[in-house]
Amino acid sequence: MKFIFLLIGLISTFIAHAKIDIDFWTTDNGVRVYFVESHELPIVDININFDAGAARDPVGKSGLANLTNYLMLLGAGQYNENQISNLFSDIGSTLGGGIDHDHAKLNIRTLSKKDALNQTIETFKLVISEPRFDQETFEREKKSTISFLEQSMTQPDSLGTNAFKKALFGNHPYAFPEQGIVENIQKLDRKDLVSFYNEYYSAQNASIVIVGDVNKTEVKKIVAQLTQNLPKKNHPSIPAVDTISAQEVMISNPAQQAHLFYGMPSMVRLDEDFYPLYVGNYILGGGGFVSRLTGEVREKNGLVYSVYSYFMPMHQKGPFQIGLQTKKEQIDDAFKLVKEVVSDFIKNGPTEKELNDAKLNLIGGFPLRLDSNKKISEYLSMMAIYNYPIDYLETFTKNINNVTVNEVKEAFQRRMDMSKFSTVIVGKN
Repeated sequence: MKFIFLLIGLISTFIAHAKIDIDFWTTDNGVRVYFVESHELPIVDININFDAGAARDPVGKSGLANLTNYLMLLGAGQYNENQISNLFSDIGSTLGGGIDHDHAKLNIRTLSKKDALNQTIETFKLVISEPRFDQETFEREKKSTISFLEQSMTQPDSLGTNAFKKALFGNHPYAFPEQGIVENIQKLDRKDLVSFYNEYYSAQNASIVIVGDVNKTEVKKIVAQLTQNLPKKNHPSIPAVDTISAQEVMISNPAQQAHLFYGMPSMVRLDEDFYPLYVGNYILGGGGFVSRLTGEVREKNGLVYSVYSYFMPMHQKGPFQIGLQTKKEQIDDAFKLVKEVVSDFIKNGPTEKELNDAKLNLIGGFPLRLDSNKKISEYLSMMAIYNYPIDYLETFTKNINNVTVNEVKEAFQRRMDMSKFSTVIVGKN
């Protein structure tokens, strides 16, 4: 135990030494800003996040959020796709984006040299506030998306993932349509992208994270420049996840392996049980070769190639998922053993040794999550999207260390009901 406290002290020293001093404010037009000043490298990372993820897709228009976000990178203002790409590459800046269920992001990495920074911000502003959505580019990317989806729908992992979301979330926006996604995208037109952008890329829907070689005065100017043209709009929260009956789905597939997906909706961001569930899952199946599932199902019995478990907290209850891949003839035995391991863990919780080992690994690995400006900006973006307290990074290791065996056991008993676990198996004989 003394070694754990020593680790916490060393990590606290690391955070202080790395000057992870988060400055937070909200602009007059409602944008939340998170800023960390760091002059070790002449680089600035800027992430702007919007509540414009896949859960905001209108009914019958799955894929719209993703296409909207991606096409924002492919032309803005007076610049077409090639021109805007060249503008960024000529000054060494890197533009990116992406979405998940809860949010969409646009990000830029640039040199902090005045000329490069100014040109980057001026062009990035166009990306955010004046996307072109060129018709020719839209048609090309729509075809590319359809081609990708048609191919992925033959892959066991994609088939299982989509069916598992549907089993857990039913008609909720977190579900993925088992059928009709290609048809939905085929029906999209440019007006849909413009409408989605106008609705969800707004100031009150946004947060900005800036990490790097700038000061607060410069950051305030950057934020004002980037967001001054964004409209003010409020949006209703994503609806709560309803409890639905456990589903059992079997999908035939010619692949040599069988894929298992097993779990239930479980945890929201800022969940009161987050730390016990997080530490407990590391012991159960999130810790790789040191986890119980790997030890019992793979190492002792040789039934699987890989087995894992994880929580994915979101604005509303995200999935707790157990997954494995194995030979088709072994899937029944592997699944039976998985259920035995999970049932025992829920009933009895971890041992003191398992808990202490997990704490050592989680606390000891924490500095690696914050050892670059890019990683810091990604962590801050998560905090911004879900409105985490500013001291989250400072208190993370202490909260991990405070978790007890009983807290893990009680949290799993309170939150994990195996009678409500849905099962999807792809490729079972």
